[in-house]
Amino acid sequence: MVLAITLAFLEELIEPVVQSMGLELWGIEFSPAGRRHGAVLRIFIDSADGIGIDDCERVSRQVSSVMDVEDPIATEYRLEVSSPGLDRPLFKLAHYDAFKGQKVKVKLLALFEGRRNFTGIIKGVEDNDVVLVVDEHEYLLPIDTIGKGSIVPNFEFGKDKHKI
Repeated sequence: MVLAITLAFLEELIEPVVQSMGLELWGIEFSPAGRRHGAVLRIFIDSADGIGIDDCERVSRQVSSVMDVEDPIATEYRLEVSSPGLDRPLFKLAHYDAFKGQKVKVKLLALFEGRRNFTGIIKGVEDNDVVLVVDEHEYLLPIDTIGKGSIVPNFEFGKDKHKI
């Protein structure tokens, strides 16, 4: 799994840069060049105070400098830095644990019980599994089988509907 090793290496390279700026590296995505678009390295940053465009610009400049020196990606790519947003992607087991009770979309790397896509409520984390409740059925999804997961924002307003 070359991409996972590359992402882990990129995280080791980028995380100290982001942390030195008082921010959290939320996650990294790398999309190789496709038929229509070139390769993209997407970096998500977060902070208890929120993320603004200035934070993204500062991180982009610093990470660009490190990437120019280290040159870990052999192909041309576009660097994007942003906040995770309301539909924040979830990369780590700790992310799923922190968002217990929230609705998420999960896409698995391979079929599980005949399907790859799940939308449900995070019940919690057990060992290396995300516990997801979908239509009153509980699934234990190993974190290493999840290709992509993200929060489904709740835009309902009113009593007890303030969660996103």
